[in-house]
Amino acid sequence: MTIKQLSVFIENKTGRINEVTKILGKNGINMTAFSLAENADFGILRMIVSDVSKAMEVLRKAHFGVSVTDVVCLNCPNEPGALSTILDYLAKENIFIEYMYAFSQGDTANVVIRPTNTEKCIEILSLNKCDLLSRNNLNQK
Repeated sequence: MTIKQLSVFIENKTGRINEVTKILGKNGINMTAFSLAENADFGILRMIVSDVSKAMEVLRKAHFGVSVTDVVCLNCPNEPGALSTILDYLAKENIFIEYMYAFSQGDTANVVIRPTNTEKCIEILSLNKCDLLSRNNLNQK
């Protein structure tokens, strides 16, 4: 169970993130989750959106560099040690995580993981009865 994540390359310039959010909003595309990483010259806005194809189309039309990556999303208890337990499952099987981000809502947290071996990551999480999220769980088209 993977979910498509968009990565948008953004110049480090005032208002560029807002341009992305305006374009998505005007086209009825919801951002379910996002993370922004930066370096000296540009940022990478990684996001889960409600309509991947349409988001790619409208952002490319606006001259943004956009790529799509498969990520693994899961739901875990929002309590001390819960994420550590899940990461232990992956570490024991030598699954390297390139990056991850998370957001919590009350008693649960949703975690987005970009592992180097997506299939093995899903297998390990499934064997350990982790609550993997599908595209439908996130209202994604």
